[in-house]
Amino acid sequence: MADRRLQVFHTVARLLSFTKAAEALHMTQPAVTFQIRQLEEHFNTRLFDRAHNRISLTEAGDNVYRYADRIIALYNEMDNEVRRLTGDVIGLLLIGASTTIAEYVLPGLLGEFQSRFQQVKLRLNVSNSVGVVHMVENNDVDVGIVESPVTNKNLVVEVCWHDNLVLICPPHHELAKKKKINVRDITKFAFICREEGSGTREVISNYLADNDLTFNDMDLTMEFGSPESVKSAVEAGLGISIVSEATLEKELKLKTLAAVEIDPPLRRPFSVVYQRQKFRLRAMEEFLKFAQEHCERQKSDGGDSA
Repeated sequence: MADRRLQVFHTVARLLSFTKAAEALHMTQPAVTFQIRQLEEHFNTRLFDRAHNRISLTEAGDNVYRYADRIIALYNEMDNEVRRLTGDVIGLLLIGASTTIAEYVLPGLLGEFQSRFQQVKLRLNVSNSVGVVHMVENNDVDVGIVESPVTNKNLVVEVCWHDNLVLICPPHHELAKKKKINVRDITKFAFICREEGSGTREVISNYLADNDLTFNDMDLTMEFGSPESVKSAVEAGLGISIVSEATLEKELKLKTLAAVEIDPPLRRPFSVVYQRQKFRLRAMEEFLKFAQEHCERQKSDGGDSA
C-alpha cells in the first residue's frame, strides 16, 4: 500500500486537524502525531505551522500535499485496475447519508451489499442533507445519499427512488379521523419540524411555497434534529408534523401515531450523489451499480411512491 506516513499526512493536511484525522483514520492522536513527526524528520523540515490550537501547511507542506494527492490517486488507480483484472472487490468505501435515510433505508441495503462484497469495509457518516453534500464536495466521503434537491453542477445526482411524506398526529387527534387533509388546514395546528439544513425541512418549505405558503404561515412551535425526536414530540401531544412514511412502520403497528395523506400529495426523491471528476474505485463502482439494482427492485415491487 502507499506509504502510511504519506496517507496520514494527506489526511491531516486535508482536514487541517490532527483530531479529525485521527478519527477519520481510526488511529489515536499520538499515533497520527508520530507519523507526521517521522515524515518531517525524513524531509528535515516542518510541514505544519502550529499556533493557537490551529494548524496550517508550510510552503514545504503545501508541496508535499500536492504530490501526495497525486501519488495516492495514482496508487488507487493502479490498485483498482489490478483488482479489475483479478475480479477482486476490496477496500474502504466511505458513505454519507442524511438522517432519515441512514436510520430507515440504508441498514437493509448496506447489509445486503456487505454480504455480497465481504472484503469491502463500509464506513457510514450521518448528517443532514446539507452536511452530506458538503462531505461529498470536500471529498470526505465517496458517495452521499440525500433526501433534498442538490444544485451543485460538479456533482452527479442520480434519483434512486421516491419517498412519500404524510402528516402525523396522535391517534386521538381530530385530524386522525380524516383520510386526507389539505395543506392549508395544517396551519391551524401547532407544528413540529426538523432543523435548518434537514432535507425533510427543505422539501416541506418548497412544498409550502408551491401552495403559496411559507413557514411564517405555520404555527411552528418546536424544531428537532432527528425523525425520532419529532415523532416522540407528536406522540406526547405537543403538535403535529410531516415525516417520511418510511419512518412510521413501528408507530403505525403499535398505534401510537396516526398517519394522514396530504392534499396535494407530498413526495421527494432520494438521490445518490458523488463527484463528477472523482476517480471511482472498484468498490465505489460496485456500490453504485448495487444501489441502482436495489432501486429498480423497489420500483418493481411497488416500493417507489412516485
